[in-house]
Amino acid sequence: GTSGTRLSYLCSSKFKEADMGFGKGALLWLIGIPLPIILLLALFMR
Repeated sequence: GTSGTRLSYLCSSKFKEADMGFGKGALLWLIGIPLPIILLLALFMR
């Protein structure tokens, strides 16, 4: 229905804002990777 379309539109707009505001870090966080793992990857990739 219209409510589902409206909800998906809100979610997509939020994802776009996060992508432009924070970049890959925000995308990884939204996907569900814990912050400590991101920090460990950053240390190992240096």
